[in-house]
Amino acid sequence: MIIDDQHYDVIIVGTGAGGGTLAQKLAPTGKRILILERGDRMALEEQNRADVDVFKKERYHAPEQWYDKAGEPFSPQTNYAVGGNTKIYSATLMRMRDRDFTALPHQEGIAPEWPFQYADLEPYYTAAEQLYQVHGSAQDDPTEPPHSGEYPFPAIGHEPLMKPIVEGLSQQGLSPTVLPLSLTRRDDDPTGDAEVFGIDLALKHANVTLKTPAKVVSLHTDPSGKAIKGVQAEVGNQSIIFSSDIVVLACGAVNSAALLLDSANDQHPKGLANSSDLVGRNLMKQRLTVIVEKAAVTNSGDFPRSVSVNDFYWGNRDYEYPMGHIENSGGLLRDIIFAESPPLLSVLAQVLPGSRLKGLAINSIGWWAQTGMLPDPKNRVRRQKGKLRFEFEPNNFEAHDRLVYQWIEVLKKLETTVDSVKSNTVFPRGEVPISVVGYQLGTCRMGTDPTTSVLDTHCRAHDIDNLYVVDGSFFPSCPAVGPALTIMANALWVGDHLCDRLQ
Repeated sequence: MIIDDQHYDVIIVGTGAGGGTLAQKLAPTGKRILILERGDRMALEEQNRADVDVFKKERYHAPEQWYDKAGEPFSPQTNYAVGGNTKIYSATLMRMRDRDFTALPHQEGIAPEWPFQYADLEPYYTAAEQLYQVHGSAQDDPTEPPHSGEYPFPAIGHEPLMKPIVEGLSQQGLSPTVLPLSLTRRDDDPTGDAEVFGIDLALKHANVTLKTPAKVVSLHTDPSGKAIKGVQAEVGNQSIIFSSDIVVLACGAVNSAALLLDSANDQHPKGLANSSDLVGRNLMKQRLTVIVEKAAVTNSGDFPRSVSVNDFYWGNRDYEYPMGHIENSGGLLRDIIFAESPPLLSVLAQVLPGSRLKGLAINSIGWWAQTGMLPDPKNRVRRQKGKLRFEFEPNNFEAHDRLVYQWIEVLKKLETTVDSVKSNTVFPRGEVPISVVGYQLGTCRMGTDPTTSVLDTHCRAHDIDNLYVVDGSFFPSCPAVGPALTIMANALWVGDHLCDRLQ
């Protein structure tokens, strides 16, 4: 064991939406900052691929196995690299709706209220959109919450294939809206992510150090158990302990919870920051179903997502509870989550040659139906006999089913008005499997009561004064829109708090 002789002001573990955003926020303070990332930099050609190779099951999966509630192993689709999962996401950055922060009734229960409201986070949403160079428009969406500032860049236009479809949706009385996208405006690497807008900006400051690959395996407290005194990491073939005044976890909701549980000691026998017994519990991820329709004309298979429909976000005339969010998948050859889903191409990918597989992809249009779910303490991350258990059972079934069938009815009506869509007697569809864990949330929920939450409103652990968690772990509830922008905005919120603390 090597004890590093450098003492840092802040150690950040993880470089994704939370860790990368926080790093660039803290970098100008001049404080000594160490960033530890278990992966390495991804080669440009590996990022956001757009060819049939994306359907190969081994791509973008972690080099490890997790185990479901039945004890069956699976390989999680999650990315260990500088930038984390933002290196392989769709770059869609949407705000949670204002009602998502409230105690929100669902058919199966009530989503808990957040300890702050949309108005409190709104300035940080605006700042995150500026930082990540979001291209978008706040017009036309009936559920879009108030913005204090415009998007920094105008929305990207729809693919020619999608334009008549958008018009057809409008003719049905719906409100199709452009999706807000993070884009670098660079030809070589157009997709915005936490490496480009987070880590790379932080590393321009001489006080910031990045170590890769550096897998953190344990956190050590002082004798009182009230502060982290050491961060143990495997760096290459060496085991090194680093020290700092403040430690921030941003490893993802699964791995941050697992690290806290693995770091149990005499003062924290159930795991660090776990006096509430909630570390690892209330694991959430969105209900995601892909729906495929046949196109009458071919497309490139490599165009970005651009269309959002939220007319059913809060329900419809027949259902008084939230149903969720619809967006198109973009070109199917660049959608890695679609590659995991069973409706059509992911099954055929195992038996068809690449040329035929590509032919199917460029003659299809994909849609995502996304529904939130309720926290459940039985859904959890835990360690059993050295194995990481991902024990998860989805809920909110009827709301999601209604959204899927509602959207299929919309697509059927499109066939009568839009020439670019074929007549479909069947719409292949399928929900993503357990292995898709990119939207993992909730394992260290935030709140004001230490008996019912793990973190306070600034994501500091109730039990340990110098420990923070800024990945999706802090979510008390699970919205239907993607969580990335909220994680980024929250990192800026926490960053302001830490800047004050570090003075």
